[in-house]
Amino acid sequence: MKKFIALCMVICLSSCAELQQVVNNLPQDGGNVLSQSQIGNGLKEALQLGIDKQVSKLTAKDGFYKNQLTKILLPEELRKVDKTLRDIGLGNLADEGLKVLNRAAEDAVKEATPIFIDAVKGITFADAKNILLGSDNAATQYLTSRTEQALYSKFNPVIKNSFSKVGADQIWENLINRYNSIPLTNNVNPDLTDYVTQEALKGVYKMIAVEEKQIRTKYTSRTTDLLKRVFALQD
Repeated sequence: MKKFIALCMVICLSSCAELQQVVNNLPQDGGNVLSQSQIGNGLKEALQLGIDKQVSKLTAKDGFYKNQLTKILLPEELRKVDKTLRDIGLGNLADEGLKVLNRAAEDAVKEATPIFIDAVKGITFADAKNILLGSDNAATQYLTSRTEQALYSKFNPVIKNSFSKVGADQIWENLINRYNSIPLTNNVNPDLTDYVTQEALKGVYKMIAVEEKQIRTKYTSRTTDLLKRVFALQD
């Protein structure tokens, strides 16, 4: 009987220890447990702040072109075009060709930002706590995985229209035709719309990640009560 009682006590203590471990691992906020929903809303606020403070910068003139984090460079197959044009004294045309790629991205982000905001509002975090306790850009990575494909389909026609709007299609048609007319060169005809769409999306997510890292690492970047409460859990 004594052995049985002792065994029961061991099992009880073991169960209590496991229960205490679970309790200890729960997120705490001044003694109150934050719900999955509250943590998720805090992550949404962080992403929204990234759009308001960082992505909005991309919509201004030179928002991409003069931002070293997001500046769109030529695709590999067109870098030889750029070099050849500069070598024969057409550097200004090459500069203009590069600039209009970035102008198209700036124009597209400006038009598509409301779509992106709606995507953030509608996102559901499957495991908000793990995302909160993850890497400095864990929320941005999660957002990317949930929205990139849909946003591509939204961005792509806007980029195409922007190419026409800012004159990129005519400039690049002229630029590529000039290159193709040079003796001993191989003709090129890259899909610039697809390329710039993907680069624009990379720039958008990169800037959101910048703000997420700021919120995670700097208390002063947590501008709302919810951000302060939620991100205090990962400090």
